[in-house]
Amino acid sequence: MEFLRLAKSQTLSLNERSQALAAAGRAVYRFGFGESPFPPPARVQEALRRATNRTEYTAVAGLPELREKIAAFHEEADGYAVSADQVLVAPGTKPLLHNVMRAFRNLEVYLPGPSWVSYGPQAGIAGHDVIRIPTSFDLRWRVTPENLDGAITSQGQDGRQKLLVLNYPGNPDGLTYSREELEALAEVLRKRAVWVISDEIYGLLDHRGAQVSLARIYPERTLVSTGLSKWCGAGGWRLGALILPAAAPGALRDALVGLGSETYSCAPAPIQVAALTAYELDAELQDYLVAQRRILRAVGRLAQGALAAAGLRVHPPEGGFYLLVDFSPFAQKLSARGICNDKQLCERMLDEIGVALLPGSAFGMPEAACAARLAYVDFDGAAALQGAREIDSSADDLAGKMLEGIGAMRAWLR
Repeated sequence: MEFLRLAKSQTLSLNERSQALAAAGRAVYRFGFGESPFPPPARVQEALRRATNRTEYTAVAGLPELREKIAAFHEEADGYAVSADQVLVAPGTKPLLHNVMRAFRNLEVYLPGPSWVSYGPQAGIAGHDVIRIPTSFDLRWRVTPENLDGAITSQGQDGRQKLLVLNYPGNPDGLTYSREELEALAEVLRKRAVWVISDEIYGLLDHRGAQVSLARIYPERTLVSTGLSKWCGAGGWRLGALILPAAAPGALRDALVGLGSETYSCAPAPIQVAALTAYELDAELQDYLVAQRRILRAVGRLAQGALAAAGLRVHPPEGGFYLLVDFSPFAQKLSARGICNDKQLCERMLDEIGVALLPGSAFGMPEAACAARLAYVDFDGAAALQGAREIDSSADDLAGKMLEGIGAMRAWLR
């Protein structure tokens, strides 16, 4: 008998292994799993409690009133026109991204190296070819117009549809794109008629609050992925949204709704009702977002500074809660210890000093690049929100355990 060969997501596997080590009494520095440390706003939690009696199946695309709310929310937050008809709601963004891959035929999927762990497997499940666009530390892990166009020219085939997936602020790198960078990319996208999934799940956690959506610059073929898991601290609630281009073919929307009807049916009704409250962009929610950004910026800069002081290469974070750490300055020392790739590096650090990192190869990077993702979320987010106004003076205390873990890395490397 033959079955689909597909490994479990490495992020989920690492989280489970870290939990098992901690349960066995080991000291574990949990840098591996990227889960928001912040609780949803109290009013959103209360809205969910009040909605527990909502047991009905909703429309596959989501509650009409929720799609209206999401459209108005992103129109205000991101500065481009969105209608409810463009919005699809699902139990998390993962099934939406997967269904976009399934909806296209004869497709080439272009992914930056690095990019989030599930894009490639989802494209493979859908039967598409994956083409990696190489990036580098010196390019800040960004896709440039030149390397995008070069990948299409050297590896693409005429007559096949093309889909680029961008995620910014990025997982695993914590960096974003400026308006100028997006405008330059849009020139190639138009010339090549490329569809784009602009995964902006971390967009509201841009540390400056200055996210620029590609949908403002390249609206004709950009699908925006978003949801509650990151900015609202509600990952386990599983509420995702996809914003289609206003001019998207009706057949694309029909395909996505059809795929949803045959897979997840709909997002849970109580979660959708609670999301009606989450998507009220008033002064209280703005304060909540500003507090998260302030905290993540302060903690991220501390972690980046400690890593740089340890001799590692890492860019200052610009959004979300990740750092992509380049261990290449220690390549010779690591090789002398029998560590020749990123998987060996992460396994040895977890086994020997309890530091849990996710290898860059999980994100489509070469194993020999010896890079790893660090998530700086191992702190009490609820307590941090209460003291957010004083975060600049208290970030050392908040990041204490993470700085201790980086100190353990520094000693181990040397």
